[in-house]
Amino acid sequence: MGTTVRIAGVVRESIVDGPGIRFVVFTQGCPHHCEGCHNPQSHDFEGGYDCELSKITAELDKNPLLSGVTFSGGEPFCQPEALYELAQEVKKRGLNLMTYSGYTYEQLAAMALQRPAVAQLLNATDLLVDGRFVLAERDLTLTFRGSRNQRIIDVAKTQEAGQVVLAQL
Repeated sequence: MGTTVRIAGVVRESIVDGPGIRFVVFTQGCPHHCEGCHNPQSHDFEGGYDCELSKITAELDKNPLLSGVTFSGGEPFCQPEALYELAQEVKKRGLNLMTYSGYTYEQLAAMALQRPAVAQLLNATDLLVDGRFVLAERDLTLTFRGSRNQRIIDVAKTQEAGQVVLAQL
């Protein structure tokens, strides 16, 4: 597994980036530039550093308490090939995957028609927090999202139903 992913950094144990104790990978590079973004340092596609996926999986293996992994940003869907490869390793370990994206589910589904890795990463994702952060809709009382327009989507149920199904957390 010599593949690398461009990241801004990681958080080895988080309880605010999805349910349970999570390992969070903050990807580097984002086209959205949302006003009030929580991670503006992750916008520059030339910033951050390349990290071998094997280093990340080695860190996952060190913590038996993890419930899952969260891909955040930056914009994870700008690097779907590498993140899909990492997602497969996450699944092999019995962990769930939550992905944050500034794209909506509908936009990702359209992108997936042109770029197979987007479809693969979306299919590997258990919970998707979709939509750009909108400062005017910021709400600090929301669980695992920053603004009211964002949705937490159960991807498997959505694909089964053929329409967006919100996760029940």
